[in-house]
Amino acid sequence: MILQIDNLSFSYDKTPLLSRLSLSAEKGEIVCLLGPNGSGKTTLLDCVLGFHRNYTGSISVCGKDILPLSRPELAKLVSYVPQLHSPTFPYTVREIVLMGRTAQSGLLGAPDKEDYEICDSAIARIGIEEFAERPYTELSGGERKLVLLARALAQQAPLIVLDEPTSSLDFKNELLFLEIITDLVRNDGITVLMATHALQHPLYFESEGIPSEAVMLSRGREVRSGKPGELITPETLLEVYGVRAAVHETLSKEGKTVRTIAVLGSDS
Repeated sequence: MILQIDNLSFSYDKTPLLSRLSLSAEKGEIVCLLGPNGSGKTTLLDCVLGFHRNYTGSISVCGKDILPLSRPELAKLVSYVPQLHSPTFPYTVREIVLMGRTAQSGLLGAPDKEDYEICDSAIARIGIEEFAERPYTELSGGERKLVLLARALAQQAPLIVLDEPTSSLDFKNELLFLEIITDLVRNDGITVLMATHALQHPLYFESEGIPSEAVMLSRGREVRSGKPGELITPETLLEVYGVRAAVHETLSKEGKTVRTIAVLGSDS
């Protein structure tokens, strides 16, 4: 098991934000956290990333309890692609990706030949060779997301955490990002924990044959969990989001079951 969370609870200023959450993810699996704003998705990610440590319950990655781990030790197990990232210095794309190697070499360790080879391999894997020497500050939002994903890949952690990774992307780049994630999970055995507002994302992964689990949160509690196609139903969307919707199922030319969501209105 790559990720195991048991009875996780977290409060901030005596306000409970997470309550007795449990979930797990195996190698080569995507777990999508769903739910409205304030449901606890980002708080849960922050606990897994070690940003919040005063939780109760347990979180383990590759069988290791993360609570006693130092940040460098945790960085060898978990990499992170944030929702927003504001560049400060005009590092080149290659330099940004190379920073992912500090998890292995340490902050004071100089990158060696192997680090550069892994960096260049990650750049090629994500398909951003054409702007590898450009300043990161000059890239579009979509290009930056791909760079951050390459950096996470160079880190060589078994678990990648994604927080709303497509929030600033146009339709084409959103699809490109999802295709790359699908390829990394299928062919590299990467495990992904992903928070998203886009209900179509877990349905897409499922249609691509990727082992997928969806967890629906509301006010820090798990409402339901299961396979995306079984979880994302008109009844669940009404219960959790207060939205009336229809879920349509079609068969693609490739024989894939494709589910789409049509919003009919709010329950107000």
